[in-house]
Amino acid sequence: MSTPFPSDETAKETPASVSKPIKSAENASLVDSSVALGFPEGGFTAWGTVLGACLIQFCGFGYTSAYGVFQDFYTQTYLTNSTPSAIAWIGSVNAFLVLSVGVVSGRMVDRGAFYPLMKIGCLLQCLFLFILSLAKPDGYYQIFLSQGVGFGIAIGLTNIPSIAIVSHHFQRCRAVAMGIVVAGSSLGAILHPVILNNLINRRLGFANGVRASATLNSGLLFIANLLMRTRIPPQLNAVSYTRILKNSSRDGAYICACVAMTAFEFGYFFEVFYLQLDSTLHGLSEGFSFYSLTILSFGSFIGRLTAGVVSAYVGIPNTVVGSLLISSAVIFAMIGLQSAVSVAVIAASYGLFSGNFIALMGPLVSYLTPENSHIGARMGIMFAISSVGSLLGAPICGAFLTSHYIWWKAAVFAGSVATGGCIALVFMQVILKMRQKASSVCSKEAGV
Repeated sequence: MSTPFPSDETAKETPASVSKPIKSAENASLVDSSVALGFPEGGFTAWGTVLGACLIQFCGFGYTSAYGVFQDFYTQTYLTNSTPSAIAWIGSVNAFLVLSVGVVSGRMVDRGAFYPLMKIGCLLQCLFLFILSLAKPDGYYQIFLSQGVGFGIAIGLTNIPSIAIVSHHFQRCRAVAMGIVVAGSSLGAILHPVILNNLINRRLGFANGVRASATLNSGLLFIANLLMRTRIPPQLNAVSYTRILKNSSRDGAYICACVAMTAFEFGYFFEVFYLQLDSTLHGLSEGFSFYSLTILSFGSFIGRLTAGVVSAYVGIPNTVVGSLLISSAVIFAMIGLQSAVSVAVIAASYGLFSGNFIALMGPLVSYLTPENSHIGARMGIMFAISSVGSLLGAPICGAFLTSHYIWWKAAVFAGSVATGGCIALVFMQVILKMRQKASSVCSKEAGV
């Protein structure tokens, strides 16, 4: 999964008539964003901001992506009176809030509230993790409110702002810098499952294990806040989401892309939440099962790195269609999960192709958006809509799974929904071809 990239509005060049430098960030609200002189494209402050934002992603969305560890532990040990579907609601509400709250927090950054957002969001992340450690066995609502609701809102306050801030320091190298930041969430998804499995299941138990991970995150978030710096003043005339939403509702290709992204979220969180539990209940060794999510996340990390290279040869729309098609097929392959080899193949392949898809959703929105100033808003709208898939996917799959663990029903449902997303992307391709054909006809008539 991924987060929306900000608009390129802040990347506009400064008018030549502007010569007065900005003295401080505190007075930024009094100055129009056009007075920001150039982009550093490097330096200690710029790359320090990238490192800080990477740490925010590591502790935030990277931690959310490790919920499969908690799903396994809660189901078998800590919340035995709750069904897998009920337990999945904790993680799905968390993921939903991370994406949906980001629409609001991203807009607040445009208005100059970056520092308050980061301080409040990071403090709440630490607070709710420590509160989570106080939850008692079978205390479902204690865990739901702290980890699902509170922790989700806290991450949502920092998630998109940590990506948007990079645009203050880079223009030419913005894609590279943002790629490094987003890779922080993948790195977190690789390491957090290893850390949590060892702390909670092997060494310290639930309470002390969560406190240890909370202490680690607190230190990293503190360092991140010291490193990140704003540079460009707030936008005085923010883009109207209402107007863009009306225009987007008439864009068939964009609507198809939103449907596909929502369908993808259904299948994505089925794999992320249930893969470790599935491998454990199939009798695989505890040590190997604990690393199943790490294999998936490492595959996703590779997929995100290679997505740009693949799309350069076959095109962004074609790469997105192929990635979602193969990801859907891998979800169906969960029906045949039996051995360590099958877990490794499913985890690695799904991680690779889902990572391709996630990495290209931002560029796809850019491809579908005629006006550059609307890119950030359209991404925010898409990710807010797709968060419905992250909210409902895992719990509905858990309902199909039942307490008897009927894996084929859940896999067929998740795979079918993801396949529906592929069909939506095919319709998107058809619409784009029709537009190109109509455009070429108009061009020929104009030439005549």
